[in-house]
Amino acid sequence: MLRLVVMISGGGSNLRALLDACEDVEFPARVVAIGADRDADGLAHAEEYGIPSFVVPFNAFETREAWGDELVDQLRQWDADLVVLSGFMRLLPPRVLAAFGSALINTHPAYLPEFPGAHAVRDALAAGVSQTGASVIVVDGGVDSGPILAQERIEVRPDDTEGTLHDRIKLVERRLLVDVVLDVANGRIDLSRP
Repeated sequence: MLRLVVMISGGGSNLRALLDACEDVEFPARVVAIGADRDADGLAHAEEYGIPSFVVPFNAFETREAWGDELVDQLRQWDADLVVLSGFMRLLPPRVLAAFGSALINTHPAYLPEFPGAHAVRDALAAGVSQTGASVIVVDGGVDSGPILAQERIEVRPDDTEGTLHDRIKLVERRLLVDVVLDVANGRIDLSRP
């Protein structure tokens, strides 16, 4: 059984998709803890599902490195096989990357390497592209630059707003994330060689 810790910064819609998948006794993974960098709305899912949660508030630390050290300490407590950044809006310090290596994955609302960064949906609309997408990647030291584990194209419609497009992307993102976790658990994705 693959042990997951999911890190969020917002509402946790991708987290919810993972939690729903884990409700199936046949699904070979379980969320063992949910963490956040702030008092995120998505922490309510932890309470609803009876899963432990923790918050490592970024602003409570004098440096990004000190925050990262505390984050590593918190994450190690859960003996996770995989740490999932799900709408987690902070770049991880090198110490966190070194501690978990390729066992850190992230979702992104674009067809990477197109439109990396925090405003991918807005950037895709501004560029006037006919397609964007969703990706699941291994986290590295760059901005959405790690090895791609799964991705899918999504049409940009002429009447799309940032909200409508992002809602459609999220549906695909959730499915891709659940599929990647399943593939890691079943050995179809080997994160030692992403």
